[in-house]
Amino acid sequence: MVVKYICPYWGQDGIGGAAFIDKALEAGYDGVEVNVPADKAFEKELLNAIKTTQCAFIAQQWLPLQAETVEAYIIRFSERLQYLAALNPVFINSHTGKDYFSFEDNCKVIEKAFKIEQETGIRIIHETHRGRFNYSAFSTKTYLNKYPQLRLNADFSHWCNVSESFLEDQQPALALAMSHSYYLHARIGHTQSAQVNDPFAPEWKEALNTFVAWWKEILTKAEQRGAKEFYICPEFGPYPYMPYQPYTNIPIQNQWLLNVKMAQYLKQVL
Repeated sequence: MVVKYICPYWGQDGIGGAAFIDKALEAGYDGVEVNVPADKAFEKELLNAIKTTQCAFIAQQWLPLQAETVEAYIIRFSERLQYLAALNPVFINSHTGKDYFSFEDNCKVIEKAFKIEQETGIRIIHETHRGRFNYSAFSTKTYLNKYPQLRLNADFSHWCNVSESFLEDQQPALALAMSHSYYLHARIGHTQSAQVNDPFAPEWKEALNTFVAWWKEILTKAEQRGAKEFYICPEFGPYPYMPYQPYTNIPIQNQWLLNVKMAQYLKQVL
């Protein structure tokens, strides 16, 4: 199984599409993940650069926060997925549903995603994330039991934050989620935040080892089900995920360099 490393556009806002692709490939990535903005010039430049370089393109689906009914949300959700599918990504990484929607309403959202997958032929993978239907290990287990075909993007940093734990008491739910993980956001969180300030600092050794063990298990399960490729996106984020030094607008770590270092590290240990 070939593991490919993906560069997030998150934190690189303001860089043109072609310049971003060049920067990512020069840093050793195999492709990019982009929440494509409503900017036709950027979109055209990005897609042309992807075609020229043949790098992998993963589209991110993320909707701005809005108070709305589930019916109104599904309309926005569907329009965004249809638009991204038309860009012909490898797959769509989707922020799906809302944590305060009922189980039944989130099921309507998930089933709409399944329908769009069938119509477009583009896979939709659902990122485990605070605020979404899969905001916790426990809640996600219920959906996975109902929908065996559900695919997850494993960003378990959010689950650690939500549960204030490294999921020691939720191993069955974690194991089930691993077997449904088809993509990986390689960001390390801890019991009080979805992101440590530097995963290679000695004080975060337990967190680093815990997450790397999880990621190894996810890759093992993917290989066992016959996957030929697997995509990993180191996804340490900018402010406010990356705190500023007090009384400044200076981040305590360089987000870009941290993600590059994580990709290099994972190429050695996974």
